[in-house]
Amino acid sequence: MSTTSDICCEPVNAGVLDEDEAADLANVLKAVADPVRLRLLNLIANNVEVCACDLPAAVDRSQPTVSHHLTVLVNAGLITRDKRGKWAWFRVCPARLDALRIFFSLTSD
Repeated sequence: MSTTSDICCEPVNAGVLDEDEAADLANVLKAVADPVRLRLLNLIANNVEVCACDLPAAVDRSQPTVSHHLTVLVNAGLITRDKRGKWAWFRVCPARLDALRIFFSLTSD
């Protein structure tokens, strides 16, 4: 029979992501793992909202390339797209960024 003094350490099950949470987080991390997407996210996060028309020049990429990267960020839930006329406007999803911040702050102890 084991006693508390026989256990070398605490069980390692506290704070463990379940499979769905891990898959979701991996999707988000894949989205920001690209330098262009990371720059786009940073640009959008540092403004209230950004028009798609301003982004190709800001990251020195073609409009189709920027559009692809924005779609990845939208699909990962990191930004939202609001269509106004022929232009799309983008904003960050603060709750999604907060979830990342919390995850990394918990794992840095």
